[in-house]
Amino acid sequence: MDHRYSLLNELGSSENKGLMSGSITSPTKKRAVESEEIVILSDDSSSYQRNSTERTLRNRHVQLIGISGVIGTALFVSIGKALYRGGPVFLILGFSIWCIPILCITVSTAEMVCYLPISSPFLRMAKRCCNDSLAVTAGWNFWFLECVQIPYEIVAVNTILHYWRDDFSPAISLCVQVVLYVAISLFTVRFYGETEAFLASFKILLAIGLFLFTFITMLGGNPQHDMYGFRYITETKFKQYFPNGEGSSSMGYFQGFLACIIQASFTIAGPDYVAMIAGECRLPRKVLPVAFKQVFVRLTVLFLGGCLCVGIVCSSNDPDLTAVINNPRPGAGSSPYVIAMNNLGIKILPDVVNAALVTAAFSAGNAYTYCSSRSLYGLSLDGYAPKIFQHCTKSGVPIYAVLVSLAWALLSLLQLSSNSAVVLNWLINLITASQLINFALLMVIYLAFRKAYRLQYPSGNLPELPFKSWGQPYTAYCGLFAVTVMIGVQGYTVFLHGSWDVENFLFCYLMVFIDIGIFLVSFFIYKRAKDPWAIPGEADLLTEMDEVEQHEVSLGFNKYSLRPTPDY
Repeated sequence: MDHRYSLLNELGSSENKGLMSGSITSPTKKRAVESEEIVILSDDSSSYQRNSTERTLRNRHVQLIGISGVIGTALFVSIGKALYRGGPVFLILGFSIWCIPILCITVSTAEMVCYLPISSPFLRMAKRCCNDSLAVTAGWNFWFLECVQIPYEIVAVNTILHYWRDDFSPAISLCVQVVLYVAISLFTVRFYGETEAFLASFKILLAIGLFLFTFITMLGGNPQHDMYGFRYITETKFKQYFPNGEGSSSMGYFQGFLACIIQASFTIAGPDYVAMIAGECRLPRKVLPVAFKQVFVRLTVLFLGGCLCVGIVCSSNDPDLTAVINNPRPGAGSSPYVIAMNNLGIKILPDVVNAALVTAAFSAGNAYTYCSSRSLYGLSLDGYAPKIFQHCTKSGVPIYAVLVSLAWALLSLLQLSSNSAVVLNWLINLITASQLINFALLMVIYLAFRKAYRLQYPSGNLPELPFKSWGQPYTAYCGLFAVTVMIGVQGYTVFLHGSWDVENFLFCYLMVFIDIGIFLVSFFIYKRAKDPWAIPGEADLLTEMDEVEQHEVSLGFNKYSLRPTPDY
């Protein structure tokens, strides 16, 4: 019988539950029983309620999804705003500095997720190593973060399509995308992996193509035979930025630099996307460490390389760039690369870039649909959302979680009554704050996990860490400090003289108050102020480890196993 199914009248048996003999204490066994994901309703194995996802994502899926997760339209289009405000040197410097806390967050998250690669791993670890209130806050914040990005990408696709023509209703692109997202989600997760891997290849080709475009044209390979080299970087290295139109020269330079870091905090994605596929990945403790390690290369090559290329091909004082900042153009029309192509008299390529941007935005929306549904599924498993969201189809898709998460796509209809660029700005502000809060919570959860693991490991009951980060706990503290500061800084312009606006303040900081409210309601009302922090020495670090181990051993991988052979 499949080890993922167990009879109701045998729930107390550690043998039939597949628990590791001698490695789990009685309280832990009890928690394992309570967290079981699938329950047979009768002795007839054909009659059961399925509440489990499946491990069908292979190594190439994970690698490409990991790459796809850090490449979005912002790298090719929105980056022009930071170039305009700070200049090419501040752009590169700002992104370089922000890469440091992102790397700290990535390696910390990797250590925790690779240890116990289950559904919504870092969110569910919050319940085990912290307390229920923080777990509720982290889970719903992440779900909101992923859900809000679905309409963001739908609006982005509509804006990109308007590069070619604008004589159609935005509702058309909304309906088409939602239908496609649902269709992709209804199939097995492996089909999602194949789709996302296919779309990721377009993002990678676009990035490589634009890098080659920069290199060739800067050496004179363009219709004007202009060997412009590093002309645009040297002519204006730094720029002053005055959000409220006033200030000293030094303050202008500082705000130009700050604008680049804030743009980086929105543009550069973290380890969330690789982490969220942990529960549906084959051989997770073998595959995931490699995927996380590649983040460093992706960050340096893609983001820093992209910043360098943008500064090379387009002047931060270009009249067309200035025009699109003040009056955004549809799709690729706002991209510094397309502005450079038009300046050099290059035809066709702008249309190719725009087509690739459509796939990039659609792929991002597809990824957010997946992550949002799996986070809601994880919330349901831990009892923080209705049990109906645990229900999966025969192919292992949490269908109700998918449908509810996709309902957020209706927010994209706001563009019917407002300019799509305005709607994008609203969503960006909400996303940035929520993403930074998610990073901060990640580090709090990791630090609690690390303390629990270090205390319990000497007992010999825990497996080795498949991924070991470095410089801990100072690495995690660095990431936590940086994102906490950025949460306060990202909307600073609203506090400048003459710039106060209630709407902008709420869009920048609303999620901070919502998350504080969720925590307080959970702690004082739901838990009635009886929600103590988990004792590190007693934190549950083994429940569901057996499912991971049996899966890997059955496929011939037992490097981190506590037992040499599967116990069926």
